[in-house]
Amino acid sequence: MTAHETPDHHLMIAYAAGDAAAFDILYARHEGAMYRFVRRVLGPALASQADEVFQDTWLRIVTARASFAPQGASWRTWAFTIAHHAAMDRLRVSGREVSIDSMGGDDGGDPLDWLQGALDAAHPSTEDLAFWRAAGKQLLACLEQLPAVQRAAFLLHHEDGVTIEDLARSLGLGFETAKSRLRYALQKLRGCMGAYLVVMEPRP
Repeated sequence: MTAHETPDHHLMIAYAAGDAAAFDILYARHEGAMYRFVRRVLGPALASQADEVFQDTWLRIVTARASFAPQGASWRTWAFTIAHHAAMDRLRVSGREVSIDSMGGDDGGDPLDWLQGALDAAHPSTEDLAFWRAAGKQLLACLEQLPAVQRAAFLLHHEDGVTIEDLARSLGLGFETAKSRLRYALQKLRGCMGAYLVVMEPRP
């Protein structure tokens, strides 16, 4: 097994033991997805601070290297949870975080990948490309309208693949609270996506 095939948690353990090259591989492997996650959690109002929060996230990962334990959630979930906390801290400082009590109730891939999978939709053909691009832009706009805590939970769960159990444990939430955040987020996204969802629903 080459260094670039080494699992994330092994790389983190090696880095904690003094192997700086292991950290370089981790960083290169996850920097793109991590940056997109931070930028989307912050939303357009704080987009100019994404670089700073992204750097803060990696600084926190470096600082916490000795405390990483490869049990339970994956390294990626652990790292993205740190990114979540860094972004939410910045939102709080900026006064833009919305309390859960007031809610009422990777690569540069297509942002509708999760939606296509949920609907069991086929990969768009060339003639449908304009539709999918427009739908992707609408989804990103809808994500930006979500309260920060809902947006972060949705991104962790649907874009990074974090289970609801890991989401609840990582964010210090009860299982039902984490589940509710995702449910509210999906309800709002479905309403916001409107006609796009009608078109994408599989026909009998």
